[in-house]
Amino acid sequence: MARDASTAPMRPNGGGAGPRHVAVIMDGNGRWAQQRGRPRLFGHHAGARRVREIVEACPGLGVDYLTIFAFSTENWKRTQTEVAGLMSLFRRYIFKEMQAFVREGVRVRFIGDRLRLDAKLRALMDEVEALTGHNTRMHLTIALNYGGRDEVARATKRLARDVRDGKLDPETVDEETLPRYLDTCVLPDPDLVIRTSGEARISNFLLWQSAYSEYEFTEILWPDFTREIFAGMVAGYAGRERRFGAVSA
Repeated sequence: MARDASTAPMRPNGGGAGPRHVAVIMDGNGRWAQQRGRPRLFGHHAGARRVREIVEACPGLGVDYLTIFAFSTENWKRTQTEVAGLMSLFRRYIFKEMQAFVREGVRVRFIGDRLRLDAKLRALMDEVEALTGHNTRMHLTIALNYGGRDEVARATKRLARDVRDGKLDPETVDEETLPRYLDTCVLPDPDLVIRTSGEARISNFLLWQSAYSEYEFTEILWPDFTREIFAGMVAGYAGRERRFGAVSA
């Protein structure tokens, strides 16, 4: 699949422009619940409600694309109870929010390996993608059973098949070729990546796409991450100088 023209690299700037694409590692739901003496799934439900608030805030802040890390390929290592509860939460969230996404002009996409997800969840994912396919006001991408290394491995397999089938000349492969095979091929790279809960690592999230992203790490747990905090980080980004390897003028 060819990459969308909107994914062309941004030019160096001296600040002033806000982020067009913000990606969020939503961490801290379980700890938030445990601090309140509640089960971890209680925190995941609170975190899902927070997603709605941040999605609603994006258009007014000039954020066209929001990508959220909902479930990683490594999260299957959690207890069976928590994984089953999360899958049930995803189904309920998509079903509950589907008409709101349509009404509010939000286009929804999913990235990640869907094969391990149950059939009912996959059907809901397909349905909401189809229903919102023509929306343009805001783009929400949900990373579900997603891992950056897994994504690159799957993309490389697709690229290799095209070389084998004579659709791609290996001599023409460069750093612009692989992104066409990634799950995010129609999305611009993230300008700003936010991680909540105090952890300062990227946890296998958008490894290729975030090569030149700005990062913001905060101690705040995801269920406490308000639209005001989000707006402050978006505003703070505008003051950063992004040179992409160049030097200041």
